[in-house]
Amino acid sequence: MAREYEPQTVARAGAGAGVAIDEGLRSYMLRVYNYMTLGLGITGAVALLTASSPAMMTAIFTTPLQWVVILAPLGFVIFFSARLHKMSAGAAQITFWLFAAVMGLSLSTIFLVYTGTSIARVFFITAGAFAAMSLYGYTTKRDLTSWGSFLFMGLIGIIIAMLVNTFIQSAMMHFVISVIGVLVFTGLTAYDTQRIKEEYYAGDGADVTTKKAISGALRLYLDFINLFIMLLHLFGGRE
Repeated sequence: MAREYEPQTVARAGAGAGVAIDEGLRSYMLRVYNYMTLGLGITGAVALLTASSPAMMTAIFTTPLQWVVILAPLGFVIFFSARLHKMSAGAAQITFWLFAAVMGLSLSTIFLVYTGTSIARVFFITAGAFAAMSLYGYTTKRDLTSWGSFLFMGLIGIIIAMLVNTFIQSAMMHFVISVIGVLVFTGLTAYDTQRIKEEYYAGDGADVTTKKAISGALRLYLDFINLFIMLLHLFGGRE
């Protein structure tokens, strides 16, 4: 006759499994944040080094190469999204680091437009807001799925408005876009964090887990960068 498990034994086994899953989830999320942070570090270092070299700035932004640098980050995101599932974990990491470096080249011009002090101030404001909203997304019991369509529409609206404003050059429209952008990317930070958390599966292999972590890091990286840019438009002190 098969032995029946005592309730306390089953409870302890269930509790042990829950702890294991929690530890796995924490480890997974830590990898996501580590990848994102390292990506931001690469972007910042490349941007600062590029801005500190007049020769590099001239070579990039006074020639047609500037369009390659400006459009390359978008190309990386499209390529990464389409090919991630076919990449190895190592290739995914290399692609992410290259993307972060190219983004640094693209963002180097902010050091010519804004003061270093205001850039640092806005960076820390962004970091605080990002941390608060990401923590909310991670800990809340509320399902944020309903935010997705609303935030996506807001993102599309921002892109269209920015394209229109490149022609009309309206200061008021620029201000409105920045305010709405802050709201949208703040919301996306919480939404994406919850989605990344829900994508975790304890049964995934090391390769799949790494690629999921890099994909999550990319989403949070983009939320941070865009939130930073929108806040810089609002609070950055110009040279």
